[in-house]
Amino acid sequence: MLIYGDVTRSERADALCAAIAAQLRELEHRQPGIERHAALVGILLKAGELVQGLSDIEFEKVAGDDLSARREIGGLVLLDLARLVVRSWRQGLAGPLTVPPRVTALLPDLRAPFSLSIKEAEGYSFYALYPESYVEAAVRSGLTANATVIGIRSIGTSLSAVVAASIGATGPVTLRPTGPPFQRRVTVASRLSRWLLRDPAANFAIVDEGPGLSGSSFGSIADWLHDHGVDDKRIHFFPGHKGELGPESSCRHRQRWVASPRHVVDVDDLLLEAAHPPCRLASWVGDLVGPLERPLEDVSAGAWRNALHGDHHASPPVDRRFERRKFLAHTADDIWLVKFAGLGDAGQRKLAKARLLAEAGFTPPVAGLCHGFLVEKWMAARSAAPSEFRHAAFIHHLGRYLTFRARRLPLPVTAGASLSKLCEMAMVNTEEALGAAAASRLRGLICGAERYDRLVQPVDTDNRLHRWEWLAGGERGFLKADALDHSAAHDLVGCQDIAWDLAGASIEFGLSMQESADLRAVVSEGCSRAVNAELVAILELCYLAFQLGMWISARSAAAAEEVPRLEAVASRYAELLLRRIERDSV
Repeated sequence: MLIYGDVTRSERADALCAAIAAQLRELEHRQPGIERHAALVGILLKAGELVQGLSDIEFEKVAGDDLSARREIGGLVLLDLARLVVRSWRQGLAGPLTVPPRVTALLPDLRAPFSLSIKEAEGYSFYALYPESYVEAAVRSGLTANATVIGIRSIGTSLSAVVAASIGATGPVTLRPTGPPFQRRVTVASRLSRWLLRDPAANFAIVDEGPGLSGSSFGSIADWLHDHGVDDKRIHFFPGHKGELGPESSCRHRQRWVASPRHVVDVDDLLLEAAHPPCRLASWVGDLVGPLERPLEDVSAGAWRNALHGDHHASPPVDRRFERRKFLAHTADDIWLVKFAGLGDAGQRKLAKARLLAEAGFTPPVAGLCHGFLVEKWMAARSAAPSEFRHAAFIHHLGRYLTFRARRLPLPVTAGASLSKLCEMAMVNTEEALGAAAASRLRGLICGAERYDRLVQPVDTDNRLHRWEWLAGGERGFLKADALDHSAAHDLVGCQDIAWDLAGASIEFGLSMQESADLRAVVSEGCSRAVNAELVAILELCYLAFQLGMWISARSAAAAEEVPRLEAVASRYAELLLRRIERDSV
């Protein structure tokens, strides 16, 4: 099934350098505390993107990784910034912080007039992966300053810097594994090879998020070290979780993963049990909304369903792969939802979006952002009843909501999948789920979709208009419960033309042709442009195929008790897709 997608964006190296320099100047005027620390981590992440982009340009030029003056300078800048992050965290976010003069002196040397391809760091944006976890893991690892630290680009660029800073090592090297997803390999130039292998007794720390389905990125670097005489016991892994390699891993990699040292501190140990109380998530939330009356209540992975009101509280399905970490915070007067929104710029964009939507009355009120976690009011509202979705009042409300997203939310920093990519996904998912005959008929319905490319205007679409996402309440009569994440998630859809949400609304609410036309008219008028009905019809087929693939594949990560619910929702999309193919093929 095609459901995942890598998000990339283009950034100018000189613009990134200017932004980092400006944020460093502002940092020195901030008071100690979590806001200063979060800003510092955001600078480290931005510098990591800069160094990653520059390193990848050099990689493309020489078809491999090598030493260079620019990479050395980038490594020194990152190492100094990582040392600041380590110092801030280990001293409980307190005390003075001074930007090392070397950073200010070297940063201009990275101001190249290059356009960089920056890959979204999924861990920082989606999966509550904190650099501070790697600080703690490195401190507890027992590794010393003579260890050689290797980061796996992209996210390993900044993560390896904090590992190196935590153990007092020299600046890390980063490598870019390439090749098929489950059979990655690295290409290391002879000069860099000699540098990596300069100390025959050194330990090696390999740093990345994951591992995922195969762990082949970790494995490719360990293979290279092993093939160059490094014993597996000298290879230390710094992954993002405590689990084993995925089902697509090789026997060789699984054996090494078991035998080699691994160092992990997960987010719960980091943020819920931190040694310094000011470093705990509960402390950050309490500073924002007032003293908490009890410990944070974990409502991740579908546990939030137990806190819903009404008869339908247990009905929504949960796809654990895309669920963000969530907690409930109880104060004397209110309950607050504390949900991971992203570190650095990703979190700041979500905060700005959440405030705009809340001020317009479409979503719950927002208290603020706590180093990656957005805090918004938990509404004691009931789930909207199915009959309410067919009322003219709801359709008009939905139209205003979609219009607001298209007109008032900031334009996305990345575009989503192209029409041709969406159609490719629809064909693959349909054939895998429903067979070659259904896929062949679908091809006839969506072929030539590229003729609508000129009409597509990507906006910050909702991408999740499912019935269970709506609450009855608020000044406007309805509240959208999950409105921030799904146009910038770890799937291939991404930001689309508002026609994608019109297609989703038609499917999710079972709108008649007239009701769909009424909704399209509201949005067209609000956006001052006619939304093409034929484009919406094509996207309805793509939407059904994506949802079908997503919920079928969700079973692989589901608990046993969740599987019947997932199968039921997948069956619904399968039936709707077949019915739509048959109807439109006539």
